[in-house]
Amino acid sequence: MKHKDTRRRGKARIELERELLPLIIALALFIAASAVGAAYVNLPKWLTVVTGVVPPLAAAFTPLRKAGIRLLDGKALSYDMLIILACIATGCMQNFTEAFFVLVAFDAGSCLELIFSEKNRKRTPYLAHLRPEYAVVEQDGKMNMVDPGRIRPGTVITVGKNELIPLDGIVVDGASSVDASAYTGEHGSIDVGVGNEVAAGCVNLGSTLKIRVTGLYDNSTLMRTAGIVENAPKSVSKREKRFARISKLFTPIVIFLAIALAVVPSIIMGDWLDWTHRALIFLACASLAAPLTASSMAYFAGLSSAVGHGIVIRGKNELEMLASSATVVMDKTGTVTEGSFSVTGVEPKGISSADLVSLAAAAESYSNHPIALSLRRAGTTHIDPEHVTNVRELAGRGVEADVYGRRVLVGNTALMNTNGIKCDRTDRHLSVVHVAAGGIYYGYIIIDDRVKDGAKDAVRELYDAGIEKAVLLTSDTDRVGKAVGRALGVSDVMTELSPEDKVVAVSELLREKHTGKLAFVGDALSDAAVLRRADIGVAIGALSAEAAASKSGILIMSDDIRKLPLAMRICKKTSKTVRLGFLLAMLVKLAVLLLAAFGSIGMIAAVCADTLVFASALIAAFSIYKVN
Repeated sequence: MKHKDTRRRGKARIELERELLPLIIALALFIAASAVGAAYVNLPKWLTVVTGVVPPLAAAFTPLRKAGIRLLDGKALSYDMLIILACIATGCMQNFTEAFFVLVAFDAGSCLELIFSEKNRKRTPYLAHLRPEYAVVEQDGKMNMVDPGRIRPGTVITVGKNELIPLDGIVVDGASSVDASAYTGEHGSIDVGVGNEVAAGCVNLGSTLKIRVTGLYDNSTLMRTAGIVENAPKSVSKREKRFARISKLFTPIVIFLAIALAVVPSIIMGDWLDWTHRALIFLACASLAAPLTASSMAYFAGLSSAVGHGIVIRGKNELEMLASSATVVMDKTGTVTEGSFSVTGVEPKGISSADLVSLAAAAESYSNHPIALSLRRAGTTHIDPEHVTNVRELAGRGVEADVYGRRVLVGNTALMNTNGIKCDRTDRHLSVVHVAAGGIYYGYIIIDDRVKDGAKDAVRELYDAGIEKAVLLTSDTDRVGKAVGRALGVSDVMTELSPEDKVVAVSELLREKHTGKLAFVGDALSDAAVLRRADIGVAIGALSAEAAASKSGILIMSDDIRKLPLAMRICKKTSKTVRLGFLLAMLVKLAVLLLAAFGSIGMIAAVCADTLVFASALIAAFSIYKVN
């Protein structure tokens, strides 16, 4: 099930050939005309006109075609039309050579645009074009290939070795490893077995898997994520809107100045031919289409480069917001720590260690929280879940449940204090879960959540990238949270926070910040409210349909926190390239207009300067792919 993009590739090649052929013919005709002129010095006047007019006409094919297309779209003052008008007027003044070279410079810029567009297209992540062609469903003992769009949740599909997983689902039979590099940009495999979730778009590397489909094809991880990748370059950033407004003002103003330059000095001082020539240079430089195109390509390169590293950015505005972020707020569990808790110590009071852990595990029977899972794994005595009733999860505090009719509390100090239970104080730099039953305190269990490899380096790289403040949010105790904060090197730590408290904390940080944007990094689902409250939300470990459908502006598909500073570097490089490219183009335009007004520059030099700035902007845009 490999995607084929032959048709699009052929179309791009044909378009480039259509641009190059008239340019090659025009150059050949010019060389031939020059050779005839050199061989026969005294040519008849009609032949002189023919040899002067034919090469520019051939070179004018591309801008004429584009100007005609844009004219039909209602764009009368396109860049192509302005160049054509300037060259026609120059030809009428019998400056055929100048008109020819202006058109050649324009055609060269047009070809450069196509070449870089094709290079950008080739760099488009595979994910953007990945589409499963079929899903294998067993019916009446036969394996049938079915359109994935027709398969409903609950259907069991079969995925063989080296085949693409077409829909999201849960493995019900078999064990294998899958390749998620289309999402993460990393080579490597993930081991899966019965009960594990798998995402559409991954490749089964091992033995055959049977997967029960959990969602519709259109709502799958693949379709939702690919939709983001495809639509992101089509979005319009606030900076592009500003550039477009400047362009709308710039073009008519320069055209008005060109008319004034041709008429007013000619009336006052005469020599209308010279002033008209200067005005034609104004006309040829009256459009900002080239820098706008270069900006669009730079954004495309940034978005595409990010996806290649497993970072999906929803649009250009989200890219700009991360680039301008001065404050980065991170949730602790699962973001900078492994999120895979384990019991590392037990401190019982009036009860055995095994019974303390089993009591806590029983109360946590129905919870999917990582701490609950670690307690259940550590429990040695099985308690029938039927005897666990009236379970109540308290966000950011713990859980309450009736175990064999006795009220059991499992959670942090705040939960114990709320229920009037005095608990032991601990100086441990680890997460602690207190346990009480029937109003009696029975001790605490020490839970370890290891800091991720590279998390400290990631924080340092964020500071190197230019952020002013890194803040850690956690529901842990003050001592535990600050210990993790010191290990990471963050600016501030806010502890003992419930999910609602985290929203309030981010709101406070938004009010306190003086410059830049605030980015929050956390889980797409459990931290959804905080991600929405921040200027820009970054979801980590976002390889799921739910994460793709969330309001997170940026998705880091793997759980590697080191991708965050990489995302920021890519966004900053892209934003800087767009900003400097447009600024340079404006400065060159204004310099050329000023020199033209004083008669210090010819039309060929003016258009060539414009083309060179455009080419340098494209090269800078392509360099974004080298950011790592």
